[in-house]
Amino acid sequence: MAINTQDSTCLPLQEKIVYNNKTARAIELVILAFLVSMLVYRVVSFKDQEHSLPWFLALLCELWFTFIWILTVCIKWNQCSTKTYPDRLLKRLNEFEFPTIDIFVTTADPILEPCIITMNTILSLLAVDYPADKLALYLSDDACSPLIYYSLVETTKFAKLWVPFCKKYNIQVRAPFRYFTCKSSRLEDVSLEFQHEWKTMKNEYDGLYNKIEVASQRPFTFTCDHNSDFADFCDVNRSDHPAIIKVISESTGLPHVIYISREKNPQHHHHYKAGAMNVLTRVSGVMTNAPLMLNVDCDMYANNPQVFLHAMCIVFGHKNDQDWGFFEFPQAFYDGLKDDPFGNQLDNLYYVENGIAALQGPFYGGSNCFHRRKVIYGLSPNDKIKTGSIRNEDLHKVFGKSYEMRESAAQILSGSNAKIENRKSLSSLIEAAIHVAGCTYDYGTDWGKKVNVY
Repeated sequence: MAINTQDSTCLPLQEKIVYNNKTARAIELVILAFLVSMLVYRVVSFKDQEHSLPWFLALLCELWFTFIWILTVCIKWNQCSTKTYPDRLLKRLNEFEFPTIDIFVTTADPILEPCIITMNTILSLLAVDYPADKLALYLSDDACSPLIYYSLVETTKFAKLWVPFCKKYNIQVRAPFRYFTCKSSRLEDVSLEFQHEWKTMKNEYDGLYNKIEVASQRPFTFTCDHNSDFADFCDVNRSDHPAIIKVISESTGLPHVIYISREKNPQHHHHYKAGAMNVLTRVSGVMTNAPLMLNVDCDMYANNPQVFLHAMCIVFGHKNDQDWGFFEFPQAFYDGLKDDPFGNQLDNLYYVENGIAALQGPFYGGSNCFHRRKVIYGLSPNDKIKTGSIRNEDLHKVFGKSYEMRESAAQILSGSNAKIENRKSLSSLIEAAIHVAGCTYDYGTDWGKKVNVY
């Protein structure tokens, strides 16, 4: 009898799962037969047609539909997905070996994108199962709204209670607005201690919710003296204002939390979310410079507390760096209609994405994506540049005039970037960060051309 000697050090951290979709293939072949028979009928019946132009237009449309359908079927023919094993990861690696990660959350309007939804997204990310000292969260506010800044400050205060509660009781849904509306949320632990802390946390969250709601329903008032945290928001115009960067939390047991509102000027195009992502990349490069970046839309909360550990299975599961430049998690929708009559849960799109993943890997969907910073900077995944061979003139042309930006880029390109905990105080880097958040900084550089996320 053979003895299985495999242990956690031999088993893969991630593997590709290929689906057996014989039924779907059979259905698609039947549809193909119908389409071909329809085209044959069109051609055979041509001599009996009195109106050739309508017949020709119908044939043209049917040919085009068949062609597009065949292309789609070719993409969907093989289905696969990636399965990860975070339990094996924790047995194989220590937490200090995990890379640092910069998290980007973008919002543009506190009315169209309610602050309480954005704050729940932030809370779910602050509470993930990952070393807090290896995370930095950046909130990009394209509305330059004091309401968003106020909400972020209050949310960070609440996070100091919420994060320990989630980790103590291993809460699985760490966005409070989902957790407290779940019928089974109080059944995860029946101890009296848990019930008491649950009620306390519910009251604290209700207090946070009411603060944000009250602030959003009336004109936001604040003092404009130089000692106020809101002084920078006095008389600002959302489309014409200087850059505002504030460090909300630093070395407090939580991930770093930084607020960013990039400079805007009517004479310079801001390029919407693409411009915001480029500013986030530059500011984070100056301040924390993590080798991995995660971008999340403001209405996308982390529905799995181990999502970062699953991501690390991808990072450490590949033998060669050249095997990946980015990877992303598919979106999931809550409280949707069961039969999805309007198709807004994108089920068919994910079916197509699984097919593309079997061909060459997924395409970038715009959110929930981990990027390698050096790839965003234009370097191939498996390449490194020796520090001595990087010329300052080249860095100036590509990354701009900021010395801090060029230095951080050189560290990333050479693979010798410093850890977050070994870098300067974030507060001491605000001036340099404001410089790279300017609306004209990317002029004459490769930002938005060769160096960009979008």
